[in-house]
Amino acid sequence: MWAFFAKYKFFGMLLLVLSAIIISLFYNALQPEKKLKIYQPVEFDTKLVDDSLRHIKKYHTIAPFSLTNQNGETITQDTFKDKIYIADFFFTTCPNICIAMTKNMKEIQDNIQNYNDVMLLSHSVTPSIDSVAQLKKYAVEKGVKDHLWHLVTGDKKQIYQLARKSYFAVLNDGDGGPFDMIHTENFVLIDKEKRIRGTYDGTNTKEMERLLEDIELLRASYVN
Repeated sequence: MWAFFAKYKFFGMLLLVLSAIIISLFYNALQPEKKLKIYQPVEFDTKLVDDSLRHIKKYHTIAPFSLTNQNGETITQDTFKDKIYIADFFFTTCPNICIAMTKNMKEIQDNIQNYNDVMLLSHSVTPSIDSVAQLKKYAVEKGVKDHLWHLVTGDKKQIYQLARKSYFAVLNDGDGGPFDMIHTENFVLIDKEKRIRGTYDGTNTKEMERLLEDIELLRASYVN
C-alpha cells in the first residue's frame, strides 16, 4: 500500500501545484482592475474651485499656458506632450509648508529620474519675487534636475487662473498683492491628456507613497 502512494506521490504533488496555479489565475482574473479616476471640478471642495466651474461634471482639462522656467526657457503644454506630470504651487521664500513640499517633490524626482514619461512642474505664486535668477538659485540649492523638474514664473494673472481654474490648488484668486495667493499643499497628478488623475498632500510622506503607486498605475495604463 505504501508503495502505491510512493509511486504516485510525484503526480499528486504536481496536481496540487497545478491546482494552486489555476485557482490563483481565476482569482486574479475575477479581481477588478485598479484604475485611477478622472477628476472633475464638481468633485473638489468648492472653496478650491472658481465659481464658473463648480457645476462642471466632465471634460475638464488643464488650460494652455506659457511660462518661463529656471533656465529662462519657455514652458508650455507642448513641453509635457505625451508626458505624465505632477504639478504644485509654491514660492522660494516660503517659510513653512513649501519646505516639506520641495523636499517631497525632490523625493519624487529621485524616484522617476530613470523614466522618460514623467515630469514635475512647480509654479511660483510670487512671480514678481521669483525671477528666473531666483528660481535658478533655488533649483541648484534643492538639487533640481532641469530636464525633469521645471520651476516656473511668469504673468501673475495667468498663474492665478491656472491654479484656480485648472489645478484647483489655491483658496482664492488674489487681488494683485505680492503674497495674496493662499496656496494649498496639494500635488496634482496630470495624465497625458491633461486630465487630473489624483491630488495628494505634498507635506505627507504616506501621501507621497500613494502618489508613487498611482504614477506606476497611470504609466501601466498607457502600456496596456
